[in-house]
Amino acid sequence: MQRKPVIGVTGPTQGGTAAWVFTRLALWRAGARARRIHTRQPVSIERLDGLIIGGGADVAPDKTDPLPIEDMPQPGELKKERGLRWRDFLLAPLIFLFRWFTAASTVSSDSDRDQMERDLIRAALDRNLPLLGICRGAQILNTTLGGTLHRDIRNFYVDKPHVWTLLPKKEIKIEPDSHLGVVLNTTTAKVNSLHHQAIDRLGRGIRIVAREDHNQIVQAIEVSDQPFCIGVQWHPEYLPQLHRQQKLFSALVKEASRIQERAHTVSKA
Repeated sequence: MQRKPVIGVTGPTQGGTAAWVFTRLALWRAGARARRIHTRQPVSIERLDGLIIGGGADVAPDKTDPLPIEDMPQPGELKKERGLRWRDFLLAPLIFLFRWFTAASTVSSDSDRDQMERDLIRAALDRNLPLLGICRGAQILNTTLGGTLHRDIRNFYVDKPHVWTLLPKKEIKIEPDSHLGVVLNTTTAKVNSLHHQAIDRLGRGIRIVAREDHNQIVQAIEVSDQPFCIGVQWHPEYLPQLHRQQKLFSALVKEASRIQERAHTVSKA
């Protein structure tokens, strides 16, 4: 009998309990086992079938580069998705309280974690392991491959306030020919928003597959030559009520299972 895929989930050494619990829940629902990883609890890539680079502190500033406000991209157009439902308003405050009670003292950046995650990303890409970057995870995926970040995105919000919320209120537009678009089966979505940094110049082999509707801030990226390597700027683990967001974890686990099965077949041959 084939074992459940093991998905590594990175996070901070202190705190991050809420993100870990909800990510673990999402992976359990998708049929996988989650393995928590941080700088005091490293895990070799050989023991994993897939990888999630989680959210947390800012990526260290040596790879960031702010965009002047006069260079801000022009707004695009987006077709509206469904409005908020009662489940959104019920879950969001509960998740917020959980995050607040389980949070440790925060730091502005964590260079040790940055290095650990860069090493894991490179090893996963070398092995074509499925990888999902969440918020900070998408950002460090980009910088690992040579890209840069905006230090602070407040300059992007001139005529409309920046949305910081656990509710799926930020509107994004998804490229229809992207892996993300296929997985979510949509070209528009509403997502939550807990970030103040964002992707600027792209790293090697990376393409933009989703942008914010209002000001074109990058909301998702993919590594083109990988079977499954997606980075999203939002937190799908905090949207367990949305089946569409759960599909991200299901697709990751499905790809991990496929690779696991192929390796098992080769070993038996």
